Amino acid sequence: MATQAHSLSYAGCNFLRQRLVLSTLSGRPVKIRKIRARDDNPGLRDFEASFIRLLDKITNGSRIEINQTGTTLYYQPGLLYGGSVEHDCSVLRGIGYYLESLLCLAPFMKHPLRIVLRGVTNDQVDPSVDVLKATALPVLKQFGIDGESLELKIVRRGMPPGGGGEVIFSCPIRKVLKPIQLTDPGKIKRIRGMAYSVRVSPQMANRIVDSARSILNKFIPDIYIYTDHMKGINSGKSPGFGLSLVAETTNGTFLSAELTSNPQGQGAAVLPEDLGRNCAKLLLEEIYRDRIFAAFEELFPDYV
Repeated sequence: MATQAHSLSYAGCNFLRQRLVLSTLSGRPVKIRKIRARDDNPGLRDFEASFIRLLDKITNGSRIEINQTGTTLYYQPGLLYGGSVEHDCSVLRGIGYYLESLLCLAPFMKHPLRIVLRGVTNDQVDPSVDVLKATALPVLKQFGIDGESLELKIVRRGMPPGGGGEVIFSCPIRKVLKPIQLTDPGKIKRIRGMAYSVRVSPQMANRIVDSARSILNKFIPDIYIYTDHMKGINSGKSPGFGLSLVAETTNGTFLSAELTSNPQGQGAAVLPEDLGRNCAKLLLEEIYRDRIFAAFEELFPDYV
């Protein structure tokens, strides 16, 4: 068994998820020191502790040690086990915070993973479940991870600060990943989106769609934005609305943008028309940046 003396050592809270995910995949233990040591509230945050508990649930035999102040973490990964798991995520971060790491780990489990995550499905910090479903799953399929068992389903929506959302993610296992080459992003061929609203008027989503289309219709005709208004127990614990947009290219590349209304009791009220227009402009800006990088790559291939 590896000792702490032979573990990789890091300092600070930066890239905490990435370090723990890579440690789990490689099987090498890590020790992270000085986690917000000079902060007024030192140590791990609740959402980081929740992420560590999630890693413990999907692995078998992991060893986790945290000092009394929470400023030092030792993590010795166990076997990626998988199976059926349920986890209550911290409402301080979105479910996307946890899903991003699960997408990296799920294909390498011993048993196919089926996990139920509860918490905030859409917020202003992390990628929403809608965006990950539209962009990350197609990337996994290009690596040969596909089939009916690859699924990301939103059962309930949850907006901050109360949360109350529920997501089911299932993924098959693969011994070998198919190599891919993505050098030419291609040209934009269609735009899809999802306008959602919970515990507010259903007309909010329709107003978002109309305002977003007023911008996007000037550039491409193939646009379809779905509306999703959940009621009752499926609408979570807090009101809110938002929009996620995804542009797909001819070569299977996806560019996304999203905006969400301010959480209840925080910040100024946001009009759905403004949110729709701003989200459409964010998507166009993302496409513009992608075009600039592609042009730079063609002119200076040695610098990329």
